[in-house]
Amino acid sequence: MAKYGVTHRLSTAYHPQTSGQVEVTNRGLKRILERTVGENRASWSDKLEDTIWAFRTAFKTSIGCTPYRLVYGKACNLPLELEHKAYWALKHANFDLKTA
Repeated sequence: MAKYGVTHRLSTAYHPQTSGQVEVTNRGLKRILERTVGENRASWSDKLEDTIWAFRTAFKTSIGCTPYRLVYGKACNLPLELEHKAYWALKHANFDLKTA
C-alpha cells in the first residue's frame, strides 16, 4: 500500500462520520438502486451488478475521470457505443455490392 501512497486507517463500525467518502459512495449506489428498482428492496440484489457497473462508468468530478478509466487506464466502450461506431463505419464505407 505504501507503493501507491495509501495509508491504512481503522474506524469504528458504528461511527459513519469517520469514513465520509465511503458513505458518499454508498449513498450514490443507494440512489441509483432506488431509481432503477424503486422502493421494492427485495429485488435490489437483482440490480446490484448493473448499479455498480453504472457507478463505475460514470464520470466523477473528484477524480476527473471514471473509476473504470482510473483502474484500467482506458475508456470503457459500452455496447451501444460499439454498435454506433460499427454502423457509422458501414454507412461511410459506401460499399457498392453490385460492382464487387
